[in-house]
Amino acid sequence: PEMWNVLVARLLHASMAQWNDYHHEDEDVDGEERDESGVDYTSTGRDSLVFLVDASKEMFIKGEDEEPSPFDMTMQCVRSVYTSKIISSDKDLVALVFYGTEQSKNPRNSFKHVYIYHDLDLPGARRVQDVDGLRGEKGAQVAGETMGSGNTNLGEALWCCSNLYSDIKLRLSHKRLMIFTCRDTPHGGDGERDRQARTKASDLKETGVVIDLMHLMKPGGFDVSLFFCDVVSPPEDEAELGLQMEPCGKLEDLQKRVRAKEMKKRSVARLNLCLGEGMNVAVGVYITALQARKPNAIKLYRDNNEPVRTKTRLYHTQTGSLLLPSDTKRVQVYAGRQIVMEKDEVDVIKKFSDPGLELIGFKPMERLKLHHHLRSAVFIYPEEEMVTGSACVFTALLRRCSERNVFALCKYTRIRNSPPRFLALVPQKEEVDDGQAQIVAPGFHGIFLPYADDIRTLDTPQLPTASESQVDKMKEIVHKLRFKYRSDAFENPVLQQHYRNLEALALDLMAPEHIEDLTMPNVNMMDQRLGSLAQEFRDLVYPADYNPEGKTAPKRKPAEAAGGTEKKPKVEMSEDELRGHVQKGNLGKLTVPVLKDACKQFGVKVTGTKKQELIDALTAQLTK
Repeated sequence: PEMWNVLVARLLHASMAQWNDYHHEDEDVDGEERDESGVDYTSTGRDSLVFLVDASKEMFIKGEDEEPSPFDMTMQCVRSVYTSKIISSDKDLVALVFYGTEQSKNPRNSFKHVYIYHDLDLPGARRVQDVDGLRGEKGAQVAGETMGSGNTNLGEALWCCSNLYSDIKLRLSHKRLMIFTCRDTPHGGDGERDRQARTKASDLKETGVVIDLMHLMKPGGFDVSLFFCDVVSPPEDEAELGLQMEPCGKLEDLQKRVRAKEMKKRSVARLNLCLGEGMNVAVGVYITALQARKPNAIKLYRDNNEPVRTKTRLYHTQTGSLLLPSDTKRVQVYAGRQIVMEKDEVDVIKKFSDPGLELIGFKPMERLKLHHHLRSAVFIYPEEEMVTGSACVFTALLRRCSERNVFALCKYTRIRNSPPRFLALVPQKEEVDDGQAQIVAPGFHGIFLPYADDIRTLDTPQLPTASESQVDKMKEIVHKLRFKYRSDAFENPVLQQHYRNLEALALDLMAPEHIEDLTMPNVNMMDQRLGSLAQEFRDLVYPADYNPEGKTAPKRKPAEAAGGTEKKPKVEMSEDELRGHVQKGNLGKLTVPVLKDACKQFGVKVTGTKKQELIDALTAQLTK
């Protein structure tokens, strides 16, 4: 019976796609990577982000060499986050609040010098347009006329942001507040206001709000130790960036810091890593790379543009009665027979083991080959909150594997009823840049290993072997065209154009933003680098009459070479023969030129040139 279960389970794994049509909500199949990237907001909650921006006069002073002001840099960064949220996670909530303003705008205006520009709500096209109105010199003028610059009370601004969170009735999984300012002493040395701000920041952190500081460059430098070191939140874990001491002087640096903070790292699964009997540590599984795809089209009602919700029901073909999920069966064809099984039987057969990672052993790194690559790897990181001491044991295992240059071989079962896979856990040490910001996190890369039947032996065709001179010439060409490849330097032009078109449509722009296709080769630069090497290689490999720009000239026929011309004789058909074809229904076997000649021969007028139109015209003429 055990061997029979293994055999049937193997058949089920091979024919899993055939059962996806009967996939219900209570089932979960470990399939493509896109299934692992979905976020269930009903169970995990939504992320929220509040931008708290300083509106003092210092924020509107331009930098050297006409560089944008800190306020303009902040608005560009806010707009970038808004647009990225709309594309990647449109269910998250964002808000924009200014403090240190002359005008006040908040519920009942109970907080002076605080201006709520956007409430905590979903991002949308209207909000992007509002932020665009605050960019540039005209935007600074609009901000001055609308809000102005006045006294600063950061404590009341934080209190106002706290009310924004408390007014939300939805479940929030992650609450983050970012402070943008270029003043290291916002209250000018007022100890009472400093104390109130620190107290309110502490209250916010106790309610689960993470406070980050995005400080910008100012003359004389920005000293975070004067005030803001007591306001911001400590790193959530070892992988989080802490308080950066150096301020941002460029827009790219500011966007990089905001991107690293606002993107919440969501684990695909939280599992136990079993190192032996009774020795379990908790780890999180993260996706390292995922293919970007266009979002699926959503059907809308014609009258009100509301999304259409579809429901699927199964009915009996003979009686018309509604079928329940228990009435349907699973069928697998094997050896010409249909093996019928109940859903519960299929679930039992599909279950190999409980979700988790089970250590099998260790192998030297040279045993891991490049051709073992099946799909993008996952990243394994400890979860100290689930099991205390997981980080300590995980770090010891990571350090030991790195020192011995080995990888850990594990059996990986992501979810219930999913077939197990074998992972090679490759250790990775932590790396930081000059600013002590983490650029490579410590952990294991989970490489999916193939089964034996995933590796095929191909019969390669026998082709002529290149000569030594041809190989040497190609080496010179490759050396000239070599460049340092970076995956982030190339964007998918189709996706970029798709989202630019949507952005232009949503924001009522005259035309979408131009997208440069970076995947196209730079022909002029390649010609400059190669020089005469391309022609020399062409002379070595290709024949003398080879034309790389187009097709070679067709060979002339002997009659054409002699100056004569030969034409195919017209195939004339008698009326009796044609009527015989009509009676037998064989007109479709005749070619289009023959049908055209027949129409001309019998004077049949045809409006089109399609084959079916010619057949219909001839049939109508000959059946009169």
